[in-house]
Formats: sequence, C-alpha cells, structure tokens
Amino acid sequence: MEVIAERKTKTVYRDNDKTIKLFVENYSKPDILNEALNQARVEQTGINMPKLLEVTKMENRWALISEHIEGKNLQQLMEENPDKKEEYMNMFIDIQLNILSKTCPMLNKLQDKMKRKIEESDLSDTIKYDLNTRLAGMPKHNKICHGDFNPSNVIVKEDGTVYVIDWAHVTQGNASADVARTYLLFNLDGKKQEAEEYLQKFSEKSGTPKTYIQRWIPIVAAAHLSKASEEERKFLMHWIDVVDYV
Repeated sequence: MEVIAERKTKTVYRDNDKTIKLFVENYSKPDILNEALNQARVEQTGINMPKLLEVTKMENRWALISEHIEGKNLQQLMEENPDKKEEYMNMFIDIQLNILSKTCPMLNKLQDKMKRKIEESDLSDTIKYDLNTRLAGMPKHNKICHGDFNPSNVIVKEDGTVYVIDWAHVTQGNASADVARTYLLFNLDGKKQEAEEYLQKFSEKSGTPKTYIQRWIPIVAAAHLSKASEEERKFLMHWIDVVDYV
C-alpha cells in the first residue's frame, strides 16, 4: 500500500482502486461510525465524492475504505499553473456553492458543534459568553457545510471531473460559517492574499455581504482552537479577540 497522507490521528493509504483511512489505536468508535454515517448520507445528495465501501478493522485499528479518485488536487494545480490561479479559484468557489445549495436533514447541526467546541476551549467565561451570544443570534440554516473545504480536498481527474474528499467534519447549518472556515484555512496556511481573493469572489458570486461572513470568523476561530498548534493558536486568538468585528 502507498501512503498518501499522514496526520496525527490517521494515515491514508492507496491500495489499487481503494483509499484506506487507517486511524490510530483506541480512536473513538463513535467518531468513526459518525464519520462513516455522515459520508453515506452526503453521498445520497448526488455530490461528486468517493463512495464509502467498507468500515472495518485492520490490526486492531479502525479503517474507512472508500473509492480511490485518481487526479490532482486544486492546490497542486494552483501551484503548478500560477497563470490559471484565478480560473481555479473560480472553480473552487463554484464547487463550494454547489455543495452549499444542497440539504441533508440527518446531518449533525453546525450550531450545536460550534457551541460544544467553544465550551471545550480554554477561553475565559466572558469570551465564551460573548461568542455563544453571537452564535445564538445567527440565522439558522440547513445547508450542507463541508467543514474543511480547502483546495487540497478538491480532486480534478484527467477528464476534468471534480470530486470533493474528506467529509469528516460535515454538518448542516449556515453557509457563511463554512465560508468563514475556508477563509481561516487559507490564512492558517500562510495564504493571506488568496484568503482575501477568495472572500471577495465568494461574496460577489453568492451575493453575500462580506461583513456577514466576517461575523462568523471569531466563532469559527474559537471552534478550531482545540486542535490548533501554538502558532495557529496565536493567529486564531487574534480573530477571537475581535468579537465586535462588523
């Protein structure tokens, strides 16, 4: 098997026409089954994504086995073809808009997840109160929110067909929260210019005011704290401190 990616809690392998996501020992069984269930549910919406084939155990470790999609991700394509960066950014946003146009009523609710993550953080009670108050006041929608939508999770096959991978964090909720999350992911990856271009273009294409999306940023930043590195934490705290961001 060929290693595709390594993370703190899992290793991703390619085995011919299959992708195997192998988790560390003692990884939460409910989390595994929840991820598998969410992926199966989103598949039914017709979004192009690898089909889940099997939930199993390998050497006493949980594994999710899916179709392998052969191609290059959008991050690679952007780096290899800088002259096409704008074209790829437009493609990236159009794919996200398509996902956000779908609903999947059985998914976990984004607002519930955000509230839980804020409560689990080590932020002061005052900041938690302010963030939860803002969260409670946000419009409650039911759009499919990928939760980790970044160019490396969009695979383009040779024939141009596009697939979206890594649905571990999918929820249903307000689309602008998912956009705020993508904006932060660009920034956390050191791509500040791309982050601003993305936010501007998404606002124009969707007709969503930037200020509305920006109101989600402190909430989303706080929800990301628990798995952030020390360097990422400094950046996220900058956004969390701007609770009065318009």
